[in-house]
Amino acid sequence: MFKKSNKTDMNVAPDWIIVGLGNPGGRYENTRHNAGFICISHLADKHGIKINTLAFDSKVGRGMIGNSDCLLMMPQTFMNLSGNAVQKAAKRYGIKPERILVISDDISFNVGSIRIRKNGSAGGQKGLNNIITMLGTQEFPRIKIGAGKRPEDIETIDWVLSKFTFNELKTLSEVKESAACAVDAIINGDIELAMSKYNKTV
Repeated sequence: MFKKSNKTDMNVAPDWIIVGLGNPGGRYENTRHNAGFICISHLADKHGIKINTLAFDSKVGRGMIGNSDCLLMMPQTFMNLSGNAVQKAAKRYGIKPERILVISDDISFNVGSIRIRKNGSAGGQKGLNNIITMLGTQEFPRIKIGAGKRPEDIETIDWVLSKFTFNELKTLSEVKESAACAVDAIINGDIELAMSKYNKTV
């Protein structure tokens, strides 16, 4: 059961907005496009943050990660309109793009890979592309989670909406912990450490 936003919790601007990208609904659970949702859920569990509020066209949770007050977001707009949700939250709180950390899938990399970047293009990821469009900048950090390279005989849309295999989900268990640790480093001001320690290609 989700509740409407609580003014006491949501009135003050957070230090960071952390967004996991995916598609809402049970139909899309554990699909490749939902790697961001998978990682944001793990991050919330790790830090005891309950994602049980509806705000900014998203499921959100608010809590501390280290010394930073963070708003965790899982946009419910479907992937291609993720930027609408992110823009609403950024505008509401006056958060600069460099304080918005986005976690997304990336089908350029095998499952088990993780790529952390300070900024850059969307690389074909439509959720990231929409965020760039709506914020009007590429200057925000992101963590890309390898979701498996697309086989040549499968269309992109079919691949990103296919489910991770059992073994891939086991691999993701390690990746989502690395992503959570990378989040800690990034919000503590050391993205260089996060990139050197957690970037991994398999």
